[in-house]
Amino acid sequence: MATILVFWGTFWKGRCKDSIFTKTRTLDLDVEPQYAGARIEGDVVTLDFVKKMMDDFKNQKCLHKRYAYQIVLQTREMLRALPSLVDINVPNGKHFTVCGDVHGQFYDLLNIFELNGLPSEDSPYLFNGDFVDRGSFSVEVILTLFAFKCMSPSAIYLSRGNHESKSMNKIYGFEGEVRSKLSDTFVELFTEVFCCLPLAHVINEKVLVVHGGLFSVDGVKLSDIREIDRFCEPPEEGLMCELLWSDPQPQLGRGPSKRGVGLSFGADVTKRFLQDNSLDLVVRSHEVKNDGYEIEHDGKLITVFSAPNYCDQMGNKGAFIQFEAPELKPNIVTFSAVVRNFINPCFRYSIRS
Repeated sequence: MATILVFWGTFWKGRCKDSIFTKTRTLDLDVEPQYAGARIEGDVVTLDFVKKMMDDFKNQKCLHKRYAYQIVLQTREMLRALPSLVDINVPNGKHFTVCGDVHGQFYDLLNIFELNGLPSEDSPYLFNGDFVDRGSFSVEVILTLFAFKCMSPSAIYLSRGNHESKSMNKIYGFEGEVRSKLSDTFVELFTEVFCCLPLAHVINEKVLVVHGGLFSVDGVKLSDIREIDRFCEPPEEGLMCELLWSDPQPQLGRGPSKRGVGLSFGADVTKRFLQDNSLDLVVRSHEVKNDGYEIEHDGKLITVFSAPNYCDQMGNKGAFIQFEAPELKPNIVTFSAVVRNFINPCFRYSIRS
């Protein structure tokens, strides 16, 4: 019998104790002879494996739990080693793609790869949070993104969104989907891995990419973001909360958040933040947009949302942004939802991004 010991951190007062692992479970992970799905040979996640896994998911087949554990545990170790603010260097002449919320829409994720190519070292991606919840295929989405991260860490970057949290996953579907498709153990494991996700990325010292938005005070520097202790459930106030939850507003200054968490911030706030940090642009996600994107704040802030026909009823387009070094001029590509036979979702969701 093949077994694997799985360790994960405990939560105490909302904080992930990433240096102390106090729970251990021995899991029966024999691969049954009749299993015909994707297989990882040894410890290396290959492109052939990822392609086979995506094809199986497309046909609504499951990945064996043995390989799912392997992917999630490898991803956890890579993410834990990263800073809260990750610097990305795109060489001259190379492309870099930023995607917004995917929200469990696996078939639309496949369409992004069909339109723009698979993640690779020559054509890397950043997925800017909210990978899960709302859509019925969040498990397939997260395992695909994590598998690409295992295959080639520099081919794909992942930011935390407000839905990468235990409380949101309990309400908006991911927890129930994980219990149904995998196991209770995976619920706790994903909760820990989400606490390891970086909070922001900077591309070539010019473009800040963050899921939500900016801050309730002026003078925040990139070094302040870098120093955030992110290994916890998102707090209800402070820099980490605002990075995950804030939204732009058309008025100048700051105002209350329509969500009740974070804040709304105007073009003057964006301008000062960019000047203080010698940046050119803020890219964020977090909000459904009819065209899949919106350019605001005198062209200094772009919202990108990559879940078309959100929740199977919003009718919006999706979008992603292509950057080419060294100019990093944003090229926005929009796309419609994939036409497919209706699949009755396992879970129900409310409409709020």
